[in-house]
Amino acid sequence: MLTSMTMQETPGTHAKDNKNDQASMLQQLTTESQNEASQGFDTKSAIEIARIINHEDAKVAAAVKKAIPEIAAVIDQVARSLRDGGRLIYVGAGSSGRIAALDSSECPPTYSTAPGQVQYIMAGGPKALASAVEVNEDSEELGQRDIARRRPTRKDVVVGVSASGRTPYVVAAVAYARARGAHTAAVTCNVGTPLANAADIAVVADVGPEVISGSTRMKAGTAQKMVLNMITTGAMTRLGYVYENLMVNVHMQNSKLVERGIRILMGACKIDRETAVHTIKSAGRSVPVALVMLKAHVDKPEAVRRLAKSDGNVRLAIEDNVLEL
Repeated sequence: MLTSMTMQETPGTHAKDNKNDQASMLQQLTTESQNEASQGFDTKSAIEIARIINHEDAKVAAAVKKAIPEIAAVIDQVARSLRDGGRLIYVGAGSSGRIAALDSSECPPTYSTAPGQVQYIMAGGPKALASAVEVNEDSEELGQRDIARRRPTRKDVVVGVSASGRTPYVVAAVAYARARGAHTAAVTCNVGTPLANAADIAVVADVGPEVISGSTRMKAGTAQKMVLNMITTGAMTRLGYVYENLMVNVHMQNSKLVERGIRILMGACKIDRETAVHTIKSAGRSVPVALVMLKAHVDKPEAVRRLAKSDGNVRLAIEDNVLEL
């Protein structure tokens, strides 16, 4: 545990002090404040409700924009770690954990990453994705236990996601990972929080009060999803899994993704459908291999060799250069 009772404290006193501290901290969080723009919200018509929410949502991108330097630093660190055989591990609870799980689960089909490269840890476990198990987020011990099971090392990046920035489960997990040499980052929507202090890099998207006070699945949730999208998309692009702005590392596991792969090859190489289909088949249903074959005018074995040499960076494989990040 990161915190423990002193000899003079009784369990009851400690619990009472904890509740008082939590109440005091919550009052200071902008995400828990009342929003003047939505006063009398329950008296509004449907069109007025939609307009108020839309007006508040329009503020999210500007809040995220202010954190771009920190987001960029996380992108580069994640790219370096993944290239060196490390992992990106998200830690979250409640809505923040579900957003992290979504971002993690979409990396394999989008970029053909191995399932273990981008992971998530959710307070309450996988069952908490569909059902609220919010009590677990108050446990520092569980946060430490769950991250300890992943054995974080200096190769990994552990990103704590918490709108409030004070979720004990997440703070403890990030502090544990950092103490063991992992690179750490915080994604939060409040300034000067315990989570930000526990991490190497703090990404703060200060979106202000929610339309419904404390409902951080709204603006805060949108901001967190935007940030996590930027982190993984940026890292995968830096690794060369994107060519131009095309999703060339797409994993063709169903008819939609097969069609997407064909269209990507047609667009990137300015070829007809028949040529694209034939080349993808020749490349073993790999868009990156097919793309290198066509762009570099090489056969499959040479395309595979180049991709291995460049750690999967498609552009550098086409140019036959050594990967440098």
